[in-house]
Amino acid sequence: MTPKGVIRMNDMLSEIKKAAERIRRNRYAQARVVFLAGSLVRGEGTSTSDLDLVVLFERVPRAYRESFIHDRWPVEAFVHDPKTLEYFFREIDRPTGFPSLPTMVDEGIEIPEPSEFSDPLKRLAAAVLGEGPPKWTEQDLSNSRYAITDMIDDLRDSRSTQEMHATATLLYSTLANHYFRSKGLWSAKGKAIPRRLNSLDVGLAGKFLNSFGKFFTENCVTAVIELAEEILAPTGGFLFDGHKLEAPETWRVE
Repeated sequence: MTPKGVIRMNDMLSEIKKAAERIRRNRYAQARVVFLAGSLVRGEGTSTSDLDLVVLFERVPRAYRESFIHDRWPVEAFVHDPKTLEYFFREIDRPTGFPSLPTMVDEGIEIPEPSEFSDPLKRLAAAVLGEGPPKWTEQDLSNSRYAITDMIDDLRDSRSTQEMHATATLLYSTLANHYFRSKGLWSAKGKAIPRRLNSLDVGLAGKFLNSFGKFFTENCVTAVIELAEEILAPTGGFLFDGHKLEAPETWRVE
């Protein structure tokens, strides 16, 4: 869906900036700034990559997200004002450990240009990213260790290929999330996991990707189990015996 024929990075960046400016004028004419972000801006886009836009107005009744096609460009737009943006930074993204919105603003290119309105938003995004996610509690660590142990036990057993692949798919993201969050770091999802791992530890990233690669191509479980052992070791290893998870007292029908 992305226009073809644009090969060089500078040409691509110029094209997507022009596209973002057209979208701003035609769809968000009253917006104070649009932050253009995502894989295309980083030079990592593909033929199906979309334009990620964070659109800032002086004030909106409520924040919203919308998807649409503009001049054959698929677009994901996150529409906010400064107050809703900060709320999402601190109350939505930060507690989850996945800094999607602050990263887009921090890395984003201001359209049409940097201004006194956009500068504080950039600084806020950088500050939130600098704070990091909330530190995991001992219960958080235990719950993660238990979940990973359960998945590894499922892989140790003789099961159908379909069931094992389903388990390993879930384990991929759960194990990566444990590595990031147990170290007090921002986490990552999906296709961002390899990039995030490489930015932190090239050796571990290679081991992580090779282990799961061998599993999905050769059904080799051993490497994945050894990887899980290595990642869990600093926080106590596998956990089953003694794990306890209590429900809140309010979880009852009176």
